[in-house]
Amino acid sequence: MMRGFWSVYRKELYLVFASPIFFAVAFIFLVLNGYFFYSSVAYYNMVSFQAGQNPFMAQQLNVMDVVVRPLFMDLSIVLLLVAPLLTMRVYADERRTGTVELLFTLPVTDGAALVAKFLGVLSVLTLLLAGTLPSMALLGFLTDLNWKAVLSAYLGLWLLGAAFMALGVFTSSLTKNQIIAAVLSFGALLLFWVVSWMSSVLGPGASRFIEYLSIIRHFDSFSKGVLDSRDITYYLIFIAFFFFVTLRQIESYRWRG
Repeated sequence: MMRGFWSVYRKELYLVFASPIFFAVAFIFLVLNGYFFYSSVAYYNMVSFQAGQNPFMAQQLNVMDVVVRPLFMDLSIVLLLVAPLLTMRVYADERRTGTVELLFTLPVTDGAALVAKFLGVLSVLTLLLAGTLPSMALLGFLTDLNWKAVLSAYLGLWLLGAAFMALGVFTSSLTKNQIIAAVLSFGALLLFWVVSWMSSVLGPGASRFIEYLSIIRHFDSFSKGVLDSRDITYYLIFIAFFFFVTLRQIESYRWRG
């Protein structure tokens, strides 16, 4: 089933790190993380100064609510923008250059190739998130940080990013053009992001279903430091579904020769 996995995985990592797109995306992601972190901390300092004159306000002040949660929500929006850039070449470039036909002739199963390509971009996501750890370490040094809640938020952001990547890999398999793949990915992700906005005009049953489909709603609990098995299950099902449709798309290329 996983024959040829490591060769494809190493190739994907090489192509990612050899591309200027990775360095541009990493630079933008980390700069924005630094900006959001600084803004959140500056706001926390301002509110703390005001709370020093108001005991009731001081009791309500929480670094998780004022700094960490807004920071992770901002990073989730950044991932919405950068995920299509990281996944757009995964299959689209293979089809454009004709190497996808070569991939079919190698002793590599379609499933192994898909998992290797997905884990390649997921490794990049993990590296980007690891780049934000120094800011969290600094915050933990300066304040009494709830690390369990922080790790929960990181897990949620990682699962959210993995879901983004799974959909992005699928859209990349639909076309030979990387730009079209990125646009399709962003449009689909944006739809899953805003789909819950329709819930206010639907009936109770349909409203609950639409809200469940919202990809960002399931991240909300993680950002609060709450681990909910229903949210984890949602992301795993989301990833598995796009794995399935991507494999069906790749198999269709075999049928068409």
